[in-house]
Amino acid sequence: MAGKYFDEWQVGDTLTHDIRRTVTETDNLFFTTMTHNPQPLHLDAEAAKASEFGQILVNGTFTFSLMVGLSVGDTTLGTLVANLGYDKLVMPKPVFIGDTLHATSEVIGLRESKSRPDAGIVTFLHEAMNQRGEVVCRCERSALLKKKAG
Repeated sequence: MAGKYFDEWQVGDTLTHDIRRTVTETDNLFFTTMTHNPQPLHLDAEAAKASEFGQILVNGTFTFSLMVGLSVGDTTLGTLVANLGYDKLVMPKPVFIGDTLHATSEVIGLRESKSRPDAGIVTFLHEAMNQRGEVVCRCERSALLKKKAG
């Protein structure tokens, strides 16, 4: 799989990414400790059990990172100059250990780069859903992509 160049995208292009990922306890533990996040809802089974969720919550920044990662092979792999920003990030539903996530992407904006004639900016709307089809994460990502040579 390879990403597309700036000039290969059109507003409205929509992709359902084939890669899915079941979130494991190890994923959540490693990511949470690696990022020095001491939130008991992510690390302490007893504290999480006593919360309104009744179980460990998967770290939201892991969910966000996984969503973007699931999209890369189809969107920007090999064509990315730089990610410029992430906007309107929301997490409407929690993610729990054992949930299987998949993602979709839609092109919601295209514009030429003012400073780089060999590149343009694509804005994607990424969504991650769990196995029940519930949206668990959504954001807009602006990416500076190379133009196709020639």
